[in-house]
Amino acid sequence: MSRIATVLKYASLVGAAVVMLLPLVVIVIAAAKTNDEYLHSGPFDLPGDWSNVDNYVTAFNDGGMLTGFVNTGIILAFSLVGSVLIGSMAAYALDRFTFRLRGLVIAMFLLATLVPGVTTQVATFQVVNRLGLFNTRWSAIALFLGTDIISIYIFQQFLRGVPRELDEAAAIDGADAFTIYRRVILPLLKPAIATVVIVKGIAIYNEFYIPFLYMPDRDLGVISTSLFRFKGPFGARWEVISAGVVIVIVPTLLAFLALQRWIYNGLTLGATK
Repeated sequence: MSRIATVLKYASLVGAAVVMLLPLVVIVIAAAKTNDEYLHSGPFDLPGDWSNVDNYVTAFNDGGMLTGFVNTGIILAFSLVGSVLIGSMAAYALDRFTFRLRGLVIAMFLLATLVPGVTTQVATFQVVNRLGLFNTRWSAIALFLGTDIISIYIFQQFLRGVPRELDEAAAIDGADAFTIYRRVILPLLKPAIATVVIVKGIAIYNEFYIPFLYMPDRDLGVISTSLFRFKGPFGARWEVISAGVVIVIVPTLLAFLALQRWIYNGLTLGATK
């Protein structure tokens, strides 16, 4: 029975991996094909020349993807830095300090996650428009900058593993609350920061609705809206669209590979020894 269970376990894992990777394989194959090859071959038929990069050049240049990467990079940089600082400060205050209405504050964060975002879009749009942020990058930055309960929860979980003795030792040396946060807590939150950057960064990178609604100018297009606009000039050129999809996927893959080692890295082990 144990052998059967092991076989079933690995078979299910292999099956799940195939289901996840199969669409990506089809897209990579299509991106290397010419238009004639794509029209007269099956999705799993290999291209005649794997070194064909014409589709990538067309997608990058004619699709305006360079502008999309620049705008996405600016929005990501401001949004992630702000989210990490605000989220870690909020988690530090909720975990380390006891104050009135502490439970109410946590409940309000949880309540906000239960409200469907689409129900507040009219009010949100009016606020953004009144602030003069409509059709600027700052509209997306302001909306992404808000710290969600997931980020706070991640920071709180890591803070619970940071011994309070470190705070007390720093306080004895004359450090105030902000100095303890900046000099002691924040450096020890690198695994949590990496986790939040990966989770929220990918969400912002893939976000379509907010940039599409609040930044309609073509020069303000991000990666998702730039790829969406392929449906116009490249509506029948699926090999070019596939090349654009591959270009969009590569940065997230590289970012995940670069940051994943921090997620489970126990930086606080032995901190009090």
